[in-house]
Amino acid sequence: MADHLWLLIVLLSLCAISVLGDVFVSIDCGASRSFTDENSIVWKGDEDLISNGVSHEVQSNYSISPVMDTLRVFTTRKKNCYSIEAEKGGKVLVRASFNYGNYDQKSTPPIFDLHFDGNFWITVNTSEAKIYEAIYFVKMKVISVCVAQTRPGNFPFISSLEVRSVDSQVNRNVDTNYALFMNARFAYGTSETIRFPADAYDRIWNPALGNGLLNMKSEASVIDVDIPNNPPQEVLKHAIMAPNTSQMITLGLPIIDYPFRYPLYINWYFSEVQEVNSTDIRSFRVLENMLPFSLAIVPPFGKVTVYFISNLTATPATNFSLNPLGDATLPPLINAVEVYSISDALTNGTNNKDVEGLVSLQNAFDVLKEWGGDPCLPAPYSWEWISCNNDPMPRVTSLNLTGFNLSGQLPDFRNMDALEIIDLHNNSLNGSVPDFLGNLPNLKQLYLADNQFSGSIPRSLSINSNLNLSLTGNSLLCTNANSCRESNKNDNKTSKLPVILGITIPIFFISVAVMGFLFIRHNRHKANGPSHTGDISYNINGPSSTRGTMRGGNFDDKGVTELTRNEKERFYGSPSPLLTED
Repeated sequence: MADHLWLLIVLLSLCAISVLGDVFVSIDCGASRSFTDENSIVWKGDEDLISNGVSHEVQSNYSISPVMDTLRVFTTRKKNCYSIEAEKGGKVLVRASFNYGNYDQKSTPPIFDLHFDGNFWITVNTSEAKIYEAIYFVKMKVISVCVAQTRPGNFPFISSLEVRSVDSQVNRNVDTNYALFMNARFAYGTSETIRFPADAYDRIWNPALGNGLLNMKSEASVIDVDIPNNPPQEVLKHAIMAPNTSQMITLGLPIIDYPFRYPLYINWYFSEVQEVNSTDIRSFRVLENMLPFSLAIVPPFGKVTVYFISNLTATPATNFSLNPLGDATLPPLINAVEVYSISDALTNGTNNKDVEGLVSLQNAFDVLKEWGGDPCLPAPYSWEWISCNNDPMPRVTSLNLTGFNLSGQLPDFRNMDALEIIDLHNNSLNGSVPDFLGNLPNLKQLYLADNQFSGSIPRSLSINSNLNLSLTGNSLLCTNANSCRESNKNDNKTSKLPVILGITIPIFFISVAVMGFLFIRHNRHKANGPSHTGDISYNINGPSSTRGTMRGGNFDDKGVTELTRNEKERFYGSPSPLLTED
């Protein structure tokens, strides 16, 4: 899969956060300062991470936490994105949080879309505070999280953004081309939220107490969690348990934020809370809608068993329960659960040829760096100044940069070979018109009018009869052979000027010096001796007397000339649990 240089894009709308090794980034959106919270997590304000949007604070009666009390609101553009560098192929947990908090005192919480890496994530309804989480394998070198406006006057915002590296074995039974969207993650039997540093991946385990059930605490001093999901020990030190073997634990389904067309992925965690003697047995199975769904589960003491379900088709009426088996002397228990929705297949993003070309344009013109995320995806949220086709990996077919106040020379974006239209008129672009423009195989319209291009028109453009070319308003550009020849003459004159001046000026000063020397010498000679005088008479008829006088010669200064220029169910445990059939 091509490396998507989104490091761009991110460079783009926001200075991408650069990290080495594992990613652990916490952004307090709308804040200007950094701080460390009660969980030893360092939060960074986003002022220097994104150039667009406006910072706000929630009304005091909507306060949740320092992180959730600030937000950044975006009133311009179809989508606005944060970008964070990551390792291509690595697994990450991405969490985005939203708290409207009536920041604008209008009591009209907006509805908008949330995207990640060019994929649709969810439609966010901010009538209450929301936290969304996705776990997936990164396909590019940069993670992008974007909010997109979908309704007039509903300005998207974000309160916080978190990215964590996760071991590739976590939830390993999901295809790498799909993301897991978290619906619920509960730690049963505890009254406190568990997250980092107890959980190395900073998964948030919300407390859940049983209704009519017993809240239990494990007698194990240490619990071996060496299984693929690596759940935190703190989660397994508590459980809920049925009062007796005649009762079952009804789990049901939590609130599912995502469409039920998305299949479910569920992890159930089981760890014995007491040392069971040889005469007792705790044995139960999972029922789906009161029908047997799993093999027998016997929780291990000091260790953990995970029973997972993948690709489960569910409905709002789907429910699960833990039912004790006939030989059980101890009632069923459960320590924790995770419920995810499995996404649609993830996109591979915009074609890398176009990503590279757009990077070169953004590097050349700062104003374009304000755009981030995938250039074309998800449709219809492409960048405002490009158009894309509908290929699985979309191609950019049009650049629409008229009136963007671009100045300087055009960079090389010849790899964007699907371009059909390039509109750059009404800017301040200068230098020569790049020859590669005439070699773009699909280009049909090229508008370069009203710029400051100079030099001659590349032959690749002038001989292209299929191209609609507009060049008017470039006063320094040669538009025909005669103007180019005249320009060359002027250029030749200009180029000869230094030579002419280099010769003429020394001659002038030498001449002046020579005249001065002769003048002084003559005056000294006159003072030291007589003039030469003679009496010679010439007469056609005979000699006649004429007096003449000869002195030092006379020199005339003639002057100088002036010049001018110009990017099946299974168990697994630590060790494997004891499985028995009915």
